[in-house]
Amino acid sequence: MKKTQSQQYIPPLKYHFLTKWYDVVVRFSTREIFFKKELIKQAIFVSGEHVLDLGCGTGTLTKMIVATNKGVQITGLDADTFALEIAKSKLAKFCDQILLKQGYAQEMPFKNEGFDVVVSSLFFHHLTKQEKLETLHEAYRVLKPGGRIHIADWGRPSSIIQRILFYIVQILDGFETTQDSVNDILPTLLEESGFSSIEGGKSIPTMLGTITLIQASKSE
Repeated sequence: MKKTQSQQYIPPLKYHFLTKWYDVVVRFSTREIFFKKELIKQAIFVSGEHVLDLGCGTGTLTKMIVATNKGVQITGLDADTFALEIAKSKLAKFCDQILLKQGYAQEMPFKNEGFDVVVSSLFFHHLTKQEKLETLHEAYRVLKPGGRIHIADWGRPSSIIQRILFYIVQILDGFETTQDSVNDILPTLLEESGFSSIEGGKSIPTMLGTITLIQASKSE
């Protein structure tokens, strides 16, 4: 979640006391299982790869990855200690494949070129444009040459109705950060951060707007 010089990160549903309801809200308002399966399908994980789940939150995507890809090792990173506690409980039986870390995306506590894949789900819309760019620079740093990044997040609305629905997200999460989603700026920021082979994937309409998949890679 986001961090600035003047304030702490913002929890998934804006307020700490709502975090315990995050899984329920996301599951029924974003077609969560469907779009995360599509993200996993897009990523095509290979046994032995080290994966970073950036902004892992309560660990739903992490759990889905390890449940279907037994040979991968996953590190989940999030700033929200409460969300990570929920993730630890949810992922207890996969402890041999998963490491959860508390930290900020703009200052990742990892060495250079330590991951084969970075995945992220409904995280970037919490960040300002500058924070998005800083985070993508960090993602580029921690990826190995040839590594991939796969993102699922709110994107340009696919219809007028989807645009109207997305105002709910903007009211909750703030117009400053979410307007970037409407303007579809992630491809440009990925390019500015050094990524190449940038491709848009599926656009998935939901009860709250359009979720867009995107992928890119780090040069060999």
